[in-house]
Amino acid sequence: MLSISVEGLDALQTRLGAYPAALTDRLTEKARALADSLVEKVKFEKLAGEALNAGTGALSASIAAEISSDSENISAAVGSYGDVKYAAIQEYGGRTGAHEILPDKAQALAFLAGGAMHFARRVEHPGSVIPERSYLRSSLEEMAPDIESALSATAGEVWENA
Repeated sequence: MLSISVEGLDALQTRLGAYPAALTDRLTEKARALADSLVEKVKFEKLAGEALNAGTGALSASIAAEISSDSENISAAVGSYGDVKYAAIQEYGGRTGAHEILPDKAQALAFLAGGAMHFARRVEHPGSVIPERSYLRSSLEEMAPDIESALSATAGEVWENA
């Protein structure tokens, strides 16, 4: 009869048993850090003149990361959260319909046209074609190789330290 004895089997089983939870924890931390870096890239590069110039700062202020995780999945989303109506059309481009512009805080609109100041109670805007000015997708595309390598390295680090 053949008999085999394996030393350290209990230690190996303990190490393997702890690996999934440790990996989930570290990958969640890394995903949060990477998402925060992506938010910074969008706000301080893309929305600071690289893709769009800041106007009011509302679009930049709306950019945030959301991280969620459970025992099987880790998800990181970076986007415009809030009521910034022009966020999507700037990212993807598009066409606005004809619409009427009315004054909000005064009795008339004031604007420069042809070098002269004009006043009007209302203006009929013919609509616009807005070109794509990707600030989210282009940032992710630029950071994708770094994100992939950071997540892969994290898995290896967790295994080495488990």
